[in-house]
Amino acid sequence: MGKAGRAETSTDPAPLSMLETVITLKPKSQWRKTDTWYSNWAPDWAKAALRRITPDHISQEDLISQMNEALKISGLANSWTMPIKGRIEMLSTGLKTPLGLKISGADLDTIEEIGARVEAVLTPVKGTRSVFAERTGSGYFLDFEWDREALSRYGLSIEEAQGVVQRAIGGENVTTTVEGRERYPVNVRYQRDFRGDLGTLARVLVPVAGGQKQIPVSLLARINVAEGPAMIRDEDGLLAGYVYLDITGRDQEGYIAEAGKLLREKVKLPPGYAISWSGQYEALERVKEKLTWVVPLTLILILFLLYLNTRSLTKTLIITLAVPFSAIGAFWFLYLLGYNLSIGVWVGLIALLGVDAETGVFMLLYLDLAYEQAKKEGRLRSLADLQEAIRYGAVQRLRPKFMTTATMFFGLIPIMWSLGAGADVMKRIAAPMVGGIFTSFLLELLVYPAVYQIWKWNFELKKQVSKE
Repeated sequence: MGKAGRAETSTDPAPLSMLETVITLKPKSQWRKTDTWYSNWAPDWAKAALRRITPDHISQEDLISQMNEALKISGLANSWTMPIKGRIEMLSTGLKTPLGLKISGADLDTIEEIGARVEAVLTPVKGTRSVFAERTGSGYFLDFEWDREALSRYGLSIEEAQGVVQRAIGGENVTTTVEGRERYPVNVRYQRDFRGDLGTLARVLVPVAGGQKQIPVSLLARINVAEGPAMIRDEDGLLAGYVYLDITGRDQEGYIAEAGKLLREKVKLPPGYAISWSGQYEALERVKEKLTWVVPLTLILILFLLYLNTRSLTKTLIITLAVPFSAIGAFWFLYLLGYNLSIGVWVGLIALLGVDAETGVFMLLYLDLAYEQAKKEGRLRSLADLQEAIRYGAVQRLRPKFMTTATMFFGLIPIMWSLGAGADVMKRIAAPMVGGIFTSFLLELLVYPAVYQIWKWNFELKKQVSKE
């Protein structure tokens, strides 16, 4: 199903030339199958589970690419998005696509010329699926220049004359037919043969003298075909034109960096004109600006709370060693899943920092308890005694550490297993935590005891043993 033109409401920021088509997809279980690593050997009952990890049907990107190739129509440019998402973006940024450019200036013809040059420059950029610059000044209009003297001679007002033309060309709803629970308007207008060219339009009859006579429009007006702006946009007090971009296969920030460099080199703007990126990029920039202080502030707060808990700068630094190790697992897991850095991923990474601090404190607590107990009993006379005490503390921590990690996995795996509305966002929040918890688990069992031994032996116990 689809829509041509624009709705009769001032809330629809769309030109008359816009076409919208809504494609309703079948359930994914009915999509065309593709070969995967388990297609040839896995039984049907195993495929049902493996599909959650690696789908065996055509991907959404491949489906869009095939539809894009099949629907290349001269004079039209495709942009692929979700219906509600597209509406929200149009209301927030004015663009129908997730990414685009806004050209502002004082003259619509110059804006259209700049847009055409931008379109030519961006077409060969890697990741560009389609690019279309609005033809802001390429609208065609039918102008009726009314002769006021002739209208007054026949006793007609401009409103009456224009009403006749409107009804003849555009039609008028004269009644509504009722078909059960359905309602259909009945529209009356001239047949196409009587309104298809300027000659026939000039013979449209206008009633005068109370309807007793009818005269052709040609006696009352001159009919001309004129060019002009199809839609006038105004932003920040300047006229504006849009360039719509549909990209695939790469992130927006990398695309903008490459495309922006080309535009600066190849598109020279006249004085008073400017090009700005818009769309989802604006939201990404706002989030990026906030994250530049949210992430450091989160780290500072975690370090401050750790110091209040341990009362030792060294212990605080040892606990924070989990951050880079957990980040390794988080980014590897994101890479395996094919996820890009997004707002959801950053939220998951921030949550991972808190989890790392919590598990690190517990591990260090068990090592401290084992060390203090051995010291109290007088069993710390050599490096071997220290290693034995540390092993005892680490082994004590093995069960609660495993239980903590397993509990988090059991809580997060259903999110990674889920499908449907909202699952994509939740998966990107959970993915860094799943990967990061795994490597953090290995770090705290294998690396923490070694670091703890180096610290205690070189800065405390070694001096005491040498004195004895």
